[in-house]
Amino acid sequence: MKRIFLFISLILVASVTVCAQSQDRWTILQDGSIQWKPTRNLPHEDHVEMSGQMLSVVLRYGVDVQQRFHLNRSLVFPMLRMKPNKTQNNLKQRFDVNIPAMVTVDDQTLLNEVVQDITFNGIMRVESDYGYIYRRKELKNAIHVTRILYPSINAPRYLEEYTFKNNSQNPITLRVPEWRVTYTTPEEAGVYGAYRIEASLSKKGAFILKPGETLDFYAIYSGKKVSDDVTEKDNTAFSRITIQSERAGRQALINQWWENLVLDTPDPVLNRMFAFAKLRGAESIYRTKGGLMHGPGGEAYYAAVWANDQAEYINPFFPFLGYDIGNESALNAYRHFARYMNPEYNPIPSSIISEGVSFWHGAKDRGDGAMIAYGAARYALARGDKEEARELWPLIEWCLEYCKRKLTPDGVVASNSDELENRFPAGDANLCTSTLYYDALRSAALLGREIGVSGKQLATYTAQAKALESAIESHFGYEIEGFHSYRYYEGNDILRSWICMPLVMGIYTRAQGTIDALFSPRLWTNDGLLTQAGTETFWDRSTLYALRGTIAAGEVEKGMDFLKKYSRRRLLGDHVPYAIEAWPEGNQRHLSAESGLYCRIYTEGLFGIRPIGLRNFEMTPRLPQEWNYMNLNKIRAFNSNFDIHVSRVGEKLHVEVLQEGKSIIKKNIEEGKTIKVRL
Repeated sequence: MKRIFLFISLILVASVTVCAQSQDRWTILQDGSIQWKPTRNLPHEDHVEMSGQMLSVVLRYGVDVQQRFHLNRSLVFPMLRMKPNKTQNNLKQRFDVNIPAMVTVDDQTLLNEVVQDITFNGIMRVESDYGYIYRRKELKNAIHVTRILYPSINAPRYLEEYTFKNNSQNPITLRVPEWRVTYTTPEEAGVYGAYRIEASLSKKGAFILKPGETLDFYAIYSGKKVSDDVTEKDNTAFSRITIQSERAGRQALINQWWENLVLDTPDPVLNRMFAFAKLRGAESIYRTKGGLMHGPGGEAYYAAVWANDQAEYINPFFPFLGYDIGNESALNAYRHFARYMNPEYNPIPSSIISEGVSFWHGAKDRGDGAMIAYGAARYALARGDKEEARELWPLIEWCLEYCKRKLTPDGVVASNSDELENRFPAGDANLCTSTLYYDALRSAALLGREIGVSGKQLATYTAQAKALESAIESHFGYEIEGFHSYRYYEGNDILRSWICMPLVMGIYTRAQGTIDALFSPRLWTNDGLLTQAGTETFWDRSTLYALRGTIAAGEVEKGMDFLKKYSRRRLLGDHVPYAIEAWPEGNQRHLSAESGLYCRIYTEGLFGIRPIGLRNFEMTPRLPQEWNYMNLNKIRAFNSNFDIHVSRVGEKLHVEVLQEGKSIIKKNIEEGKTIKVRL
């Protein structure tokens, strides 16, 4: 019996191991790309978004049980506005067309596609083999087809490159059709009149390929105003050299993001998820008539900015990446919000939409003033530019005063809803808004000192933050479902994921109970945190905040355990390779600001960086026990270029900060200790 029991136990262990391994659909390649070889678990469908400054595309792709590739392209043109000119009224068009199926080989269609692999690094590459009939017999794997798919970085077009290679022993004749389709919208339907969407192939005709020879051609999908004058020269601009420069431009931009703010740890999955998060967070910026505007995406949210997605989530991250267009879009977002400051202290709109010409305020005050003040102060400190800081100060000051005027008799901030816009109850005053205001006060006191604001005013902010911390504890502190944590609003008795916010803002009074609640079966799932216990809804944004706050609070091992599970699922699982918005709403769209929140798990959680001046910061590194080192290289924040290296030396951490390659700090510290760095 003991032997039987041991045998069964070994089988169970092996089964669990196989199941754990089978969760990875994708693998990481040496160049940082991820790759899927579709030989099992078929059929499988997925979707991914890619963006340029004038267009975004969502590719719905998959491989069926016969290993054939399917592709549906959804194009979005953010600046081609439709009437009425509201948030989601961007010109859109889907194309469900199989280009290789239109090409014939010796007067026959290609047969029995077998996808060999799909690779993604911000550009999608699909390798497939086809057969064809030769002398009444099918020659398998005779034609190899490569597809390369990506958007232009600065033009309103999406591109697909096709390469056909003759792998047979016989000469073949490929016939490429003359293919061009055009959709024209009614003039009265567009804000700027009629629009034209076109798709075409760059070559047509018959081409003889000897064994081993290849044929290249391209598909271009574009959109424009009919009123735009397009010359014949423009129409013929899609030459090979133009296409090559398009792909080279996209790849160069990806390389730029990947080669700055580089995470280097012993965990390759975390390193690559971080790299992909930088890509998705930075690519989704649109050149509108209202200036550069970062947009969430998801076939819905473009040419507009939100107080949460942009002002709060991703803008404070851009200085660390050093992406000039990202920093410019961040400053532009705050400028748009600043247009709505008013002496009556009516709330600033939640979103500035339609290239900046209008606004959305449908959920009323969501705590937007606290979001903007928090994000703008954090951004200004990390940016390290005194002139920008001075420009943003009136907005920060106004938002802080607005929040002060919204304090309830209990000393917390009242708001009509929260960033989930009444999808779930938020009461009259919620935990998220008050904690954002708390950190905004602290950051404003630090920023004001750098630009000459009076000491009396800054002391007032500091005192207000201290009073608010006490009010948060007395009003929201609660024994909820057996956990020493927080209720999200007065009357709330069900666990909510947003109880993580005090941890994110450095309030650790109830850290242990809150962390236990977040990672209990009541909230944690394979896809991260449920928004509310007992439901099926999850939003990545609260999961990402919770992981950051947990690690920052010192629960490193628990936080890292769940961060690894989350990252592996998002990067290598069934829906890759980015953080997502939500489910079931939006079907897990790859909204871009969530990727900024993912990166901030590392900058502010694992490395514990908190800006305290335009050229200085505090750092509380949290090195996981199983790691001997972690590095964050080519950090561009604080108007500088520096690296942070952390390693284990006995019971202590060795911390070295290098600026322009020169060591400016080198010391051993106790775990959990904070050091100050001046650049």
